[in-house]
Formats: sequence, structure tokens, C-alpha cells
Amino acid sequence: MLTVLKRYVVQGPKELTSPNVESDHRKNGIDLVDSFVSADSGTICINLGDAGAMAYTQSRKPLFTPRSFRAVDDMFCIFEGVLGNVAVLRQRYGLNKSANEVSIVIEAYRTLRDRGPYPADQVIRELSGKFAFVLYDSTSQALFTALDADGSVPFFWGTSADGCLVLSDDPNFLKEGCGKSFAPFPRGCFFSTSGGLQSFEHPLYKLMPMPRVDSKGQMCGANFKVDVFAKRQASMPRVGSEANWANAF
Repeated sequence: MLTVLKRYVVQGPKELTSPNVESDHRKNGIDLVDSFVSADSGTICINLGDAGAMAYTQSRKPLFTPRSFRAVDDMFCIFEGVLGNVAVLRQRYGLNKSANEVSIVIEAYRTLRDRGPYPADQVIRELSGKFAFVLYDSTSQALFTALDADGSVPFFWGTSADGCLVLSDDPNFLKEGCGKSFAPFPRGCFFSTSGGLQSFEHPLYKLMPMPRVDSKGQMCGANFKVDVFAKRQASMPRVGSEANWANAF
């Protein structure tokens, strides 16, 4: 799977970009999308307009972490994995028995966006199983993406030559397209347009970038780990019927 979003929509952590960008051979975002689509005739590409694109293929679908896509009300989501508590989550979000994992993630995001009663970290912690997902809300131009606590699904992110944020389950593709400006997406974490990178396992603590070098000793995009000595500032309670809660996580 692949998601490429323009810099004006979302910016990843600055530490994700290698400090050696001058010698880094990276492609532009549109070239990354073209390369991904041309690699497999069965690839499905979703044009997000000026914001970017999402793409996936079922021909290289992982056996134990199946991939699914759904678009609802200008929300586009690619989900890879399996949840063990689907029945419970269907009931929580008022979904019918045919609702699968990707439908649950969309409804969970909608709940957060439209004044849901729980913080984002709690909503993601309730997803029990193996998962990685990318959701883009074109109405509010918001990205919401996460990886389970065990890192059960291969998931990586990086930056393109023109500053696009790139997310994919294929490390070789990101290495070719983003050069050294990519890294594994941190386990047990989620990233949103407004809230940046946060840990849903340890929501009270900040995340700290850790330098990462390749086999040649050259600096790459940073890894991130929970900093147990740095607590996040407590946020104000979300109140008011007019507030757009998509901006609060």
C-alpha cells in the first residue's frame, strides 16, 4: 500500500528527513505514485486531487494481514491486518454485522472528528489485533494513521524530494524512492495532521527522535521512542457543539 500527501496538507517530523539530503537520491511524490502503479497492472490508485494519492494492490496481499480499502463521505482508508474484537467494535460504533476492519476505523475516526467522548489514544487502544492503517479525510484535509503496539504489520514512512509525506508497507520501495529519508513507523503510535506523532501505548509521554545510521555509517531518517522523562502537556477538555474535533488529536 502507498499514500503520498503534499507538504501543504501534512508535514512529518523534520527528523524523518536525512541530514544528507544533498547526496540523497529521492524522487518527487508524483514519481513515487507512478512507480508504484506501474509496478503491478492490478494496482488501484485513488486520486486525492491536489492533496496527493493513495494506492494499493491485492495481487501482493499479505496472507495473515489482509488489506482492504473503503471510501465513505470523502474519507479514504487503507487498512492492513486483522482485529480480534470486531464484534465488540461493531456494537460500540453502531455498525451492522457486515462491517469489517476498515469500516470500523472510518467510524472510529468519524467519532473523534465529530465530538466523540474519548481521546484518540484510547480509541486506538481499543483496536485489538494486528494492524496498520492510513486514513485521509479530504473534507478537513486531515491524515490519521497508526501501527499496532507489536509492529505486526510492516509499515514505514519517509519524505520525497519535494517534501511529500510517504507511507507504505514496502521498505524497498521507500528506500528506492525516499533514499535515506525514511524509517520504520514507530510501534504503538499514531500520527495526525494536527497532533503530530503520539504514542497511544504511553499517551502521557513525548516521543524522542533517535539517530539511525545505515550499514555505511550514513545518517538516515530517525526512529522514535517514548521519552519516559518528558511528559506531554495535558490538553484542555473538548467542549462545545461547534468545535471540529479533528483538530484536537
